[in-house]
Amino acid sequence: MNSLVRCDQAGQVATITLDSPANRNALSSGLLTELHETLAGALADPVVRVIVLTGTGPVFCSGADLKESRQRPAAAPALFPHILQLIWDSDKPVVCRVNGSARAGGIGLLAACDIAIAARSATFAFTEVRIGVAAAVIAVTCLRRMQPRAGYEYFLTGEAFDADRAARIGLLTAVTAEADLDAETSRYVSMLLRGAPGALAVTKAILRDVPGLPLVDGLARMAELSATRFASPEAQEGMAAFAEKRDPSWTAGR
Repeated sequence: MNSLVRCDQAGQVATITLDSPANRNALSSGLLTELHETLAGALADPVVRVIVLTGTGPVFCSGADLKESRQRPAAAPALFPHILQLIWDSDKPVVCRVNGSARAGGIGLLAACDIAIAARSATFAFTEVRIGVAAAVIAVTCLRRMQPRAGYEYFLTGEAFDADRAARIGLLTAVTAEADLDAETSRYVSMLLRGAPGALAVTKAILRDVPGLPLVDGLARMAELSATRFASPEAQEGMAAFAEKRDPSWTAGR
């Protein structure tokens, strides 16, 4: 049986590709199982420092596999929330290379990623209400990225919108011509590889946690964290490399 998800590793970068173009990379139980296993494997690999998530064909991900959902309507896609949490809580940066259009659960996936870059030709839509369901699980990642008014607009209407609009409302980091998608993705990956692995993991935690902290508590906790990081071996190496005008040790082999 052909794999629905493949993983290609080049140095410190693992590219995970949804490879089920016949059904527009829909989130079938088979694809979700393979995606969960592949993501977990890349996150556990000490060599991998950055993960790129993308798709095969003209569509990044069309959302739930509706044929499967009709056959088994009571079967909840139990793995999907775990996949979103794996990406969101990952110590390693995850970049979404949005190769084409995304719908419903596909938008939930890209919203979970730290950086999302899309081809300008891509379109997006939360189509759930138009088939009688709700954008429930993906609301957890999407509404943390989107402007509140845009959430109401697109979750309620199901209207499609273009990549430039997706960037303006916070779902995308950058939009580029289709021909430049690889180069723009590589540019972000290269910048991420310049960061120290431990510092990136801590920074991801800061970005997740600090907005919800009370001011006094946040300042106290971040002051303690800052002192710890300045004393860390990574920081000592980074500051030494800066003073000596050389690359720090963690950029070797990238």
